[in-house]
Amino acid sequence: MSAPHTALLGTLATALLAASTLYAAEPLKTLGQPEGQLDIIAWPGYVERGDTDANYDWVTQFEKDSGCKVNVKTAGTSDEMVSLMTKGGYDLVTASGDASLRLVAGKRVQPINIALIPSWSTVDDRLKEAPWHTVDGQHYGTPYQWGPNVLMYNTNVFKQAPTSWATVFEPQNLPDGKPNKGRVQAYDGPIYIADAALYLKSTQPELGIQDPYLLNETQYAAVLTLLRQQHALIHRYWHDVTVQMNDFKNEGVAASSAWPYQVNALQAEKQPIASVVPVEGATGWADTTMLHAEAKHPVCAYKWMDWSLQPKVQGDLAAWFGSVPAVPAACEGNALLGAEGCKTNGFDNFEKIAFWKTPQAEGGKYVPYSRWTQDYIAIMGGR
Repeated sequence: MSAPHTALLGTLATALLAASTLYAAEPLKTLGQPEGQLDIIAWPGYVERGDTDANYDWVTQFEKDSGCKVNVKTAGTSDEMVSLMTKGGYDLVTASGDASLRLVAGKRVQPINIALIPSWSTVDDRLKEAPWHTVDGQHYGTPYQWGPNVLMYNTNVFKQAPTSWATVFEPQNLPDGKPNKGRVQAYDGPIYIADAALYLKSTQPELGIQDPYLLNETQYAAVLTLLRQQHALIHRYWHDVTVQMNDFKNEGVAASSAWPYQVNALQAEKQPIASVVPVEGATGWADTTMLHAEAKHPVCAYKWMDWSLQPKVQGDLAAWFGSVPAVPAACEGNALLGAEGCKTNGFDNFEKIAFWKTPQAEGGKYVPYSRWTQDYIAIMGGR
């Protein structure tokens, strides 16, 4: 993310919270005895205990060392995570940037004391003060992983990698001579509006889109027009990674936005799958492990936040998910990730990713996220 974007996001963070001066309680000062349990909301593939592949297990050793039994609830969208955190009953969430500031503003998460997290010093300097988890100098979580939303495609259909998101946005014949209608997918979440905006930023420069999350009425209207056009092409709006992978294997889906996780998993099954970041760039996510304001197991939660920053855990997770570690030391000497794993997963592309964040109205200049939510639901319904 460029410096202007980072500064703007910092301003947004402050503005988002300006309506209230009542912040969450002070962070913990000391840690007592572990409570024996930990309840986490996580993206699929983010908290593995070796059930899918015995090589990928960063839960079992944590449970042995800490005495904290880990329970995981997976969520497929940021909106689902915010909803679950609002209902309560969880200790931690691996929140993306389009959820993190909403959780802070809604007082669903509490500030953390980084002095109680010995591994904090190893975090990538690009992430330590990131405005999606830092408000008024106070940290609301520990960075977990980051990466781009990629264009996943079937290599039997595309002998050469597609170069543009037009593959999923514009009616066209694919390289096998058949139309893309019914063979492409889009993400089932209002934040996907930003993917369309990023595409138009490049292909319709006259719209003057600078930031795909800050759209004026004219820009927003153009983006909705594109998404309504896309609706006629869509096989399915995906949010369940397993369903999407089955669609690529069994339903003739040829291209879609996806996470590196699905790409890795399908390639591990020897499926004809690859991915690319097209010329227009990509949206992406930088995820933060955040502590619920009313966490019942805060000591176990702090122990997990520190554990999650261990280089071995970070490297194994990056290898499994196809993401980039929040700890650069994880890039060295990890057998699962390999010598080039961090580079392959995009370590050097930080500045090129338009990271997810919650759209703000900024006094009416831009269309707020509430409108994004209403309109995207309508578009998915064919309206």
